[in-house]
Amino acid sequence: MQPQTSAMSQEEEYKLKDTKPQLGERWPHGILRGFGGWIGGDKVTSTYDLVEQMYYLYVRVVRAKDLPVNTLTGSCDPYVEVKLGNYRGKTRHFEKKMNPEWNQVFAFGKDKIQSTVLEVFLRDRDMVGRDDYLGRVSFDLHEVPTRVPPDSPLAPQWYRLEDRHGDTKLKGEVMLAVWMGTQADEAFPEAWHAEAASVHGEGVYNIRSKVYVSPKLWYLRVNVIEAQDVEPLDKSQPPQVYVKAQVGNQTLKTKLCPVRTTNPFWNEDLVFVAAEPFEEQLVLTVENKASSSKDELVGKATLPLTIFPRRLDHRPVDCRWFNLERFGFGMLEGDQGNQLKFSTRVHLRVCLEGGYHVLDESTMYLSDQRPTARQLWKQPIGILEVGILSAQGLLPMKTKEGRGTTDAYCVAKYGQKWVRTRTVIDSFTPKWNEQYTWEVYDPCTVITLGVFDNCHLGVTEKPSTGSATTKDSRIGKMRIRLSTLEADRIYTIAYPLLVLQPSGLKKMGELQLAIRFTCLSLLEIPSNEHCSSSACQGRATPQERSGRIPAGCRLPYVEHEKKQSKFLQDHLVVFRTDLYDKVAR
Repeated sequence: MQPQTSAMSQEEEYKLKDTKPQLGERWPHGILRGFGGWIGGDKVTSTYDLVEQMYYLYVRVVRAKDLPVNTLTGSCDPYVEVKLGNYRGKTRHFEKKMNPEWNQVFAFGKDKIQSTVLEVFLRDRDMVGRDDYLGRVSFDLHEVPTRVPPDSPLAPQWYRLEDRHGDTKLKGEVMLAVWMGTQADEAFPEAWHAEAASVHGEGVYNIRSKVYVSPKLWYLRVNVIEAQDVEPLDKSQPPQVYVKAQVGNQTLKTKLCPVRTTNPFWNEDLVFVAAEPFEEQLVLTVENKASSSKDELVGKATLPLTIFPRRLDHRPVDCRWFNLERFGFGMLEGDQGNQLKFSTRVHLRVCLEGGYHVLDESTMYLSDQRPTARQLWKQPIGILEVGILSAQGLLPMKTKEGRGTTDAYCVAKYGQKWVRTRTVIDSFTPKWNEQYTWEVYDPCTVITLGVFDNCHLGVTEKPSTGSATTKDSRIGKMRIRLSTLEADRIYTIAYPLLVLQPSGLKKMGELQLAIRFTCLSLLEIPSNEHCSSSACQGRATPQERSGRIPAGCRLPYVEHEKKQSKFLQDHLVVFRTDLYDKVAR
């Protein structure tokens, strides 16, 4: 009976849970007593209606002018310090600048406000002794205005510097803007946050929320037709050659020409994946099989990808001859005259395929099926909105100062757009409350979300991983298939974060989301009848026919003309990993 009870409790633990967060942008009475801008009634907007509102005091430090010069050094190295209660934030300092410009924003959460007075200090940095006081400006928080998007940003104003007691005006002015707002404010992603005051240096950039767009991927089709005048180093016998092509870390070869000849023929397709803006090059080498254990280089050509045409349909591409750089005794002996008179050349038909969707994800969890060329895209059928609210019950991922801790952030990927929330420092119950939007072109797609621990914040003690490179640890992930969502309905659900370990499936916490799919056009949604037509079934993959993937003709017909080989799909996994590492960096 006890094992059965344990199994039932474990099953309940892995189930989805309905939640009831207080969604919507509201300015309720009594947030802070006396804050005139925050107690003006229930003001409701739809800007951030899928998250719980988090209230912030924003301070934008723009610039300063006419600052006094230090009498000893004859210069001024100014910086600004923003102080609210026990929380202090500082701008970077400038050396020998009387009119510095910072344009930096500081954000203090409602729960971090410990005082009714905001102080902004200007100081002159001293490399030896105590920093010199240049002046201050103070604000009574009762008088701070409220700004709610889509209102225009609050215009900064010039403020004259005062002495420590506020009785005397000093030389110099500072331009500031101070207002009350929420996480819907445009200044929120780039702001310095009081809750992360312990993070300094490069760590400040590692904790900010970010939005990435994946580079546009193209299939590069290289049709190797033939070569002419292949001259081996050993003139006693004709060469038996093959062509090796390389794009970045991708390397493919043709088959070995079955006969020994100076004019080999292959007519083979080599397909690569290339990413805009096409900084990599196509490197072709012709190699001779001199013996069973030795390949000698006959010639080489390096071709920029920008010279090749882009094909959007089935129309044929013109072929071209390319001369190869010579290798061998002639080059070693400096026989430049022979090199210019004679050269091996290779016959190619190369193009960038824009009518295909590059499969950079598992076909079971595709988030995008559009072809590369934007001209072939259809109109979006809907909008997907996701409010990343919080996580609950996270486990310690590392140790700091002898205790377990987690610095968590959430990543969501759908289509070409990746989003990353800000990192919440040292919390097993982080609250992000960030909302993101995607255009939906196909309901039979999947959005993937994962929670990670930020390992780049200067932690001195880290678990031993056996790797010299520190990567952020994945806490857990989950997926949502859009076809399971009802249109115009808000789902507020806590999803279990699961990780498969050698000991079995383990729950690492819960991720709380608010999700809404808004349908823009029912006419654009592929019907099941159309997807099950005989024409479509004839070109469907085995997974589609078995029902594991919804079938459909949503891509141009050229997408189904020639299926990519399993080798190419496996090759894309390696390419995708390298590419996404570059994007993350």
